[in-house]
Amino acid sequence: MSYRDSKDQENVHTDFRERMTYGDYLQLDQLLESQDRLSSHHDEMLFIIIHQVSELWMKLILHELWAAIDAINKGDLQAAFKMLARVSNIQNQIIHAWDVLSTLTPSEYIEFRDDLGQASGFQSYQYRMIEFALGYKTPHVMKIYEKDEVLHKKLKEAYQSPSIYDVAIKKLAEAGFDINPSLLNRDYTEMYHADESVKEAWKKVYLDVDKYWDLYQLAEKLVDIEDSLQQWRFRHMKTVERIIGHKIGTGGSSGVGYLKKVLDHRFFPELWDIRTHL
Repeated sequence: MSYRDSKDQENVHTDFRERMTYGDYLQLDQLLESQDRLSSHHDEMLFIIIHQVSELWMKLILHELWAAIDAINKGDLQAAFKMLARVSNIQNQIIHAWDVLSTLTPSEYIEFRDDLGQASGFQSYQYRMIEFALGYKTPHVMKIYEKDEVLHKKLKEAYQSPSIYDVAIKKLAEAGFDINPSLLNRDYTEMYHADESVKEAWKKVYLDVDKYWDLYQLAEKLVDIEDSLQQWRFRHMKTVERIIGHKIGTGGSSGVGYLKKVLDHRFFPELWDIRTHL
């Protein structure tokens, strides 16, 4: 050991009898004891950890999305850009998680699949709130959460709130674009559908980037997020197909069929449409 290494170690704190440790701060005891397997199969640990890690990343996505919506509402677009860029990077982490889960083979999964009962990723309430924050509102999924009044209330609030696209459209109106008035005070529980006035506004933004630089950046940040979400959905669908084929999902959904169907949905339709018309 060199003299420098010896001196460095002398300065390391070792007495934590009355101090907070790294493990204390992160509550690692609780976190690392939360992987309770229902079977004795080796690969169930992989299955649990992948989904738990994804839920943690989704918690951070929601933290950033809600803050970005608030920042856009307040006109602080630069702060929103930072948050949305972070969301895109988090999404990349979740996308790559499917690469790890896809090492689970069909033969391995069927050894413990029945132990899951009706539990399914389809029931992920955080994923639903991400969809709500991006404008994908589906009323039937709310029934899944009725048994938990506190959670149901939280989801209902998110369901009734404007999406990030709703607040982006309001920014277009504030910038002087002629936006359909019915969009500015609409029922936010309704699924958003493409509107010609919004398409024309975004088209003008893209044709005069210098004048509308902030709105242009906002549009591209939104495209980044939708692009990544669709990549996540695609990797989800292919991983499910690889592991269980076209079986019905444990939660009762059509499995691969459902996952293929949602790939057709567009969160920010005009931002994709204008690319054809520029």
